[in-house]
Amino acid sequence: MEDLSSFWGPVTSTHEWCELNYAHSSYIAEFFNTISNVPCIILALIGLVTALRQRFEKRFSVLHLSNMILAIGSMLYHATLQRLQQQGDETPMVWEMLLYIYILYSPDWHYRSTMPTFLFLYGAVFAVAHSQVRFDIGFKVHYALLCPLCIPRMYKYYIHTEEKAAKQLAKLYVATLVMATICWLVDRLLCKNISLWHFNPQGHALWHVLMGFNSYFANTFLMFCRAQQRGWDPKVERILGFQGYGGSAKRGKLMSGASANKARAPRPTHRQKGPRQQSLDP
Repeated sequence: MEDLSSFWGPVTSTHEWCELNYAHSSYIAEFFNTISNVPCIILALIGLVTALRQRFEKRFSVLHLSNMILAIGSMLYHATLQRLQQQGDETPMVWEMLLYIYILYSPDWHYRSTMPTFLFLYGAVFAVAHSQVRFDIGFKVHYALLCPLCIPRMYKYYIHTEEKAAKQLAKLYVATLVMATICWLVDRLLCKNISLWHFNPQGHALWHVLMGFNSYFANTFLMFCRAQQRGWDPKVERILGFQGYGGSAKRGKLMSGASANKARAPRPTHRQKGPRQQSLDP
């Protein structure tokens, strides 16, 4: 799309997407690409509340927070189409992928300090380099190389999971990833054709929505697997809205949430003698 003057000034980002600039507001360059990040923020907030209430390790809370930061960065980028805000969208994408790599491989990593140290330094060096050099194709290639590193471990978790509902989460993760990728490619490669249509399907906005659910399904599946590793009795529950976590079974149609119900010891009555059993929660 051509550069237009606005509240934010001329476009300085290296990419514009298949949506008319400032069609709905002089403050928002790409309206649908901006507001389509809201579902990701809501879903990440639900995941964060779950991780905190059920006392998962801090890395899972950081993961949900990184999803929120990425969505906010994407909103700022698409609202302004400025180079600085574009960096605020692309750099958290790499950080988030490094965090996924850490969560996936850390349970079996024997040298506990080396992996987080290396990944932190890697992310810091990339952030500095990305702020100084305009990556374009290089950024896409770099990100595309990081993503496959998660596949072997995710597949291992999948084949070792017997819970059907948890496997369904993994399948939803793959399905949303495929559909989101198709939407991204159509919006990117067929924009000239789409601009001649009477209706714009907003493929990049659909990418945002689908990737929001994709991240939520992935995070919930990883939390389920981690709960199993810790000896809990995790269950995947159907919820409606923001309720239904923490062991309360409520039916709904919106999404699923991993409920890590920990094994608890029976309370001794006046007829019982002896010490209580210890909880399996480490």
